[in-house]
Amino acid sequence: MRFDRGLRLLIAGSFLLAAPAVFGENRAEQCTAAVISPAASAAGGAVLWKNRDTAVLSNKVVFVRETPYSYAALINAEGASGRQAWAGLNSAGFAVMNTVAYNLPQKSGELQDLEGVIMADALRTCATVEDFERLLRANLGPDLGARANFGVIDGSGRACLFEVHNHGFEKFEASAAPEKYLVVTNFARSGRAGAGAGYLRFDRAGRLFASLPPGRPIDFQTILTRFSRDCGHALLRNPDPEEWKNIPAEPGLWIHARHTINRPDTSAAVVIVGKNPEDPESSATMWVIPGEPLTAVAVPLWVEAGRSPEPLWKGENAPLWEESARIKTLIHPIDEYDKNEYLLVSRLDNADGTGFLPKLLEAEEAILRETEAFLKTRPEPAEKADFQDRMAARALAAMKAVK
Repeated sequence: MRFDRGLRLLIAGSFLLAAPAVFGENRAEQCTAAVISPAASAAGGAVLWKNRDTAVLSNKVVFVRETPYSYAALINAEGASGRQAWAGLNSAGFAVMNTVAYNLPQKSGELQDLEGVIMADALRTCATVEDFERLLRANLGPDLGARANFGVIDGSGRACLFEVHNHGFEKFEASAAPEKYLVVTNFARSGRAGAGAGYLRFDRAGRLFASLPPGRPIDFQTILTRFSRDCGHALLRNPDPEEWKNIPAEPGLWIHARHTINRPDTSAAVVIVGKNPEDPESSATMWVIPGEPLTAVAVPLWVEAGRSPEPLWKGENAPLWEESARIKTLIHPIDEYDKNEYLLVSRLDNADGTGFLPKLLEAEEAILRETEAFLKTRPEPAEKADFQDRMAARALAAMKAVK
């Protein structure tokens, strides 16, 4: 399939006008992600994880009814059509996410920053990793508009990382890695050595995965609840979450959060649990934490439901992201340049028991437990739609209770 050049030029121009802060030397697009093969996954299927770091903090999750494949996608709030996606899952069980790879080549005068368009097109047209590779090959050239790592999984259990620029790509199979998974930040393995960004987060994420019990499959819940919210630093000693409850509420404790996995500019965390290739009746599930992970509760979604819960998309700013933004001011109370990179850990948890994070995690743990039990019943699409609506409402209620 070839992309429509005129449409891509139009989208590229409108995107640059709508979000100028994303581009330039500040490199706001700095995400942390992983591609996990079924061999390393406790769920039986492949897993994708992405913490999306961006200047566009108001996001939504929309359902896009399309042919041949409908899909659920994480989008910028102003892009409600879903023609740009920053992570997503389709009705064939194909899923994709990206991180910018700043050490891949980019020629002046060529289209760029169209990764969201590429992913939306892939969600609409691809059922397999092979389909995605064919899509890339058919569109290599100055109009592709890519400089990124793309993580891709499908219903057969394939899990691959594509490092893509306008004139080529390298493919890595997660199953071929010694650990059976690949950690990704903002440099490409095939790119210019020592260049790019995200090396501190890459090291930290690698340590988190390496800290798991050897030989034991990775639970997606660990990635969703722990890794996405991690405030550790690869070089400095930040207190672990288990230590937060011992911190005095006053005067409180601050940490610098620019180089942590949970960052002030994290707009969402997405964990997509692919279909189990050994179980044809299994469903792929897209988990979304709406906003900075420390300020929100995860919600499960299924493409088969045929819709996205209203708290994830309705209004100019989706209610779940609006609540997350409110809670964010409690841990980032200083909205000044440089100072807004600091996080007030003692508002999350403290020795006085007045932190808000334990209650959010309690709500999330209940949602995880109930979702696991729900999926064992082999629910119908309408049941999935009703269930995800209830879970989104519960997440919103838990977040509204934070004062």
